[in-house]
Amino acid sequence: MDAAAQALPAEAVPHPPRCGVVDLGSNSVRLVVFEGRGRNPVPIFNEKAVLGLGRGLETTRRLNETAVEQALTVLERYHAVARAMAADPLEILATAAMRDAENGPAFAAALRERMPGVPITVLSGEGEATLSAEGVLLGFPEADGILGDIGGGSLEVVDLRHGRVGDSASLPLGVIRLAERAGGDMTQARAIAEAELARVPWLVNGKGRDLYLVGGAWRAIAKVHMVEANYPLSIVHHYVLTREEARNLCGMLIGAKKSAIEKVPGVPAKRAGDLPFAAVALRRLLRATGADRVVFSANGLREGWYARHIAPAVRGEDPLLAASYEMAARFGRDESLPPALFDWTSPLFPEETAYDRALRLAACWLSDTGSHDHPDYRAEQSFLRVLRQPGVGLDHHARAFLALAVALRYEASPPAATLAPARVLMGAAEMRRAELLGAALRLAYTLSGGTLALLNAAALSVADGTLRLTLREHSGLFAGEGAQRRLELLAGMLNLKAEIRLG
Repeated sequence: MDAAAQALPAEAVPHPPRCGVVDLGSNSVRLVVFEGRGRNPVPIFNEKAVLGLGRGLETTRRLNETAVEQALTVLERYHAVARAMAADPLEILATAAMRDAENGPAFAAALRERMPGVPITVLSGEGEATLSAEGVLLGFPEADGILGDIGGGSLEVVDLRHGRVGDSASLPLGVIRLAERAGGDMTQARAIAEAELARVPWLVNGKGRDLYLVGGAWRAIAKVHMVEANYPLSIVHHYVLTREEARNLCGMLIGAKKSAIEKVPGVPAKRAGDLPFAAVALRRLLRATGADRVVFSANGLREGWYARHIAPAVRGEDPLLAASYEMAARFGRDESLPPALFDWTSPLFPEETAYDRALRLAACWLSDTGSHDHPDYRAEQSFLRVLRQPGVGLDHHARAFLALAVALRYEASPPAATLAPARVLMGAAEMRRAELLGAALRLAYTLSGGTLALLNAAALSVADGTLRLTLREHSGLFAGEGAQRRLELLAGMLNLKAEIRLG
């Protein structure tokens, strides 16, 4: 052992509790290890192997023998990784291929020998649909529409009613199974998908509502559109397409050659052959539901499993505010300051919706998360950190708003190239609000140094066409040149005069 290694602490720093789930699907096998039990899942390990366990199942009724041997090796490794990371509980969730294959029980027995003590749950179609729905609701608590979760062997559909799980069904329309049933023929695939979806009469309840999409093949379709649209954010979760955009995209993919799809950045090569069949299923599902929009969700079965391992009170938290609080706890300095900043900036925003208020509070929580970065890069680092954070409850507008407000708090220049994604993702009114909030937060930190006592010695008010900053006498606060300049900037944004008073 060298001197540097000997200088390290003898005991490892304790980490939050971890849990792990293996998703044993018809197309791929994945291990995810989550750290903590917070409202927003934090996957610290996420590894996938595309094995095709369900290839040939439609004709043989058996799991692919070559894939079975590969899966046993992969899962033995996953077991070792999960144990080394102290993931407890650890569970294997098996889906369509395992429940439909004649040799599924034999494969499960072999798994138990390789992974002793690890529970293996072979989900029913209804159980798979319910877990997927619970995962979606973790990211979209008020989701209202039809959920579709496509795998290799099956397609689960669920009617989500304002955050509640309604009717569900499991159909043999996974991308592998659909391709095999159709013999690789697109016309036949369309007919099969249409006939299967017609067996679910309640799908018509989706007319005019959202269609929430889960599954790797559909996420890959979203990636294709992002590349085509030159979208500034490579996060599929909360990505939205209109009905026409989705239909046109599916039409293009159905007619595309595999070699062309393989060249699209972000699309795994092993997914390229599946995408035309995923597009067929999506286009038929759009027709069956009459949905107005397509909303992509990165959350699904695995996050639904995670949701069952967190406290009900945590699960009921607002995901936007929870994500902001969690980031502030990791990167900020004083957890008592953000609520005070929210009150301090309130006079500037007399007319807000409930959502606007939540966004402003979230920005206050995030406003000090660049404090440990290099001073020359705080604005840029904070913008990117907030924009790309893993919080599951943030749509792309919220990400852009919060990132811009925090970057401006660190004196970023609004026209800076770094901030370009925010200008694309937000409209003019939202940009103005974010700029106003960022300027207000900058003034607050200039005056207080990020301390609650000094912030409480200053107050903003608006009256008679004037933005007034009142400083408590004998508090130690001094309105120097920097504070005066920032107050005047803030007043100018509101078309008000600036005034400083002692009181």
